[in-house]
Amino acid sequence: MSTENGEEGSAAELPKGWAWATLEDLLVGSDAGKSFKCEPRPAAPDEWGIVKVSAMTWGEFRPHENKALLDKALVNPAYEIQADDILVSRANTVEHVGAPVLVGVVRPRLLLSDKSLRFKPGSAVDRHWFVYWLRSPAVRQAVSAKASGTSDSMRNISQADLKAIALPVPPATEQQRIAEVLEKRLTRLDAIEARLRTAHLRFERLRGFIMTAAATGALAGDAELQEHPITSSSAVKDGALPPLPTGWHWARLQDLADVVGGVTKDAKNQDDPNLPEVPYLRVANAQRARLDLSQVTRIRVPTKTLEKLRLRDGDLLMAEGGDRDKLGRGWIWEEQIEDCIHQNHLFRARILNQATHPKLLGWYVNSAARTWFETNGKQSVNLASISISKAKLLPVPVPPPDEQDQEDLVELGERVLARFDRLVSACAEGLAHASALRRTLLTEAFAGRLVSQDPDDEPAEDLLKRIRAEREAAEAERKAARRAAAQAKHKGNAKSGKGAATSSATAAADAPPPASTSDAPLPEGEQATLPLEFIA
Repeated sequence: MSTENGEEGSAAELPKGWAWATLEDLLVGSDAGKSFKCEPRPAAPDEWGIVKVSAMTWGEFRPHENKALLDKALVNPAYEIQADDILVSRANTVEHVGAPVLVGVVRPRLLLSDKSLRFKPGSAVDRHWFVYWLRSPAVRQAVSAKASGTSDSMRNISQADLKAIALPVPPATEQQRIAEVLEKRLTRLDAIEARLRTAHLRFERLRGFIMTAAATGALAGDAELQEHPITSSSAVKDGALPPLPTGWHWARLQDLADVVGGVTKDAKNQDDPNLPEVPYLRVANAQRARLDLSQVTRIRVPTKTLEKLRLRDGDLLMAEGGDRDKLGRGWIWEEQIEDCIHQNHLFRARILNQATHPKLLGWYVNSAARTWFETNGKQSVNLASISISKAKLLPVPVPPPDEQDQEDLVELGERVLARFDRLVSACAEGLAHASALRRTLLTEAFAGRLVSQDPDDEPAEDLLKRIRAEREAAEAERKAARRAAAQAKHKGNAKSGKGAATSSATAAADAPPPASTSDAPLPEGEQATLPLEFIA
């Protein structure tokens, strides 16, 4: 048979006793859930819940990621999730579509959703091996190629496409050996990654404290800090402000900087070749205390717009919208690109009369001011934003006018932050190395190079024959159950009319679903609502 990438598989390409198969060849059945009306809250321990796709991301099954079933009358035992089930998200983010998970403890009682699949491998298939295979680089690559969707972030994949993915199958006993070795090595790798993530988070938090200390004059350590008042404004909530050294004071951002919004894209202008085409920055370019210029798009604008919005050295860019904890994030423009402007979802603050150093302002905006932006931003359905009128009222620490003192403080801050940057980079490099090692382990495992082969193992071809017999027997049982339900319904209708028909119809509704309930991609309407369910 052919492999997923179109190359012809053969016994010579695999270790002795292995065989090529498709995912469907290993299954005795599969279920797709159905759509249920839910409440926007997790189910209580004594309620029924509907599993969310966020419960089926990498790692352990997360039963708390669910939504409470609105109507208990809709409960169908055929869709109940059980321990040791293998679930796959058929609709998810680009990174996680097709993500598998082996179910552990299930509390509360949960039902499959229409965005989830349940695979039932044959009795001789090692379930841990099967889940590891679904996570292997080759399968992830195949899923990525088959998944569809119009959204930039969400994808769907059908049962048919998943089941058609080809895989090399080892003998049953070798599956167990592979799973045992992977479990041992990946558990150690998980622990290393957890420590690296913890260290990375702590270094980032410490980096934030250093930025605040530098921006408020506390980093020098030779000045007494005390509370300094600021004229209150009914339009914003300032909360508690950090103490400042003697000679410093608080001011509103509008008092020391010119703050403007950016350009709104006009589709008509983009077709006018007479208008200058210039680079412009989006929210994605404005990261926390840095600018990401790896992807800068271009836009056509009138010359007067370019003159008005052209960025200058020292301009601070701040995000107007996005996730609530990302409001205000951004960094300083240093003329990296000629004739660059910014979009309307970014604010530009241009310091007037050298009232403060751009880096002191940038450090404060990206550290202590985060709480202020979160407090004064507004939340829509799935995005947060802050108006330019409120952004102009941001309290800003203003140092004494001595320019040399400001330069000395900036130099000290840069020197200390550089040390934390090295530590953060080391953690990031460690995580990248761990991720690469994980991919290598999985690749080696499913190429037959992780454990030794035993010539006395039953060949995989025999395993596949047994699974085929199991699948045929299971399908025969399902057909018999459907016939019995249909006959009972017919007899009930003929014998006692509506009452018996209702009872028989209920029995038929509670019968297990067919082996493959749905092979089609999700309708566009459902696809469009998925991001809200995923983050709910």
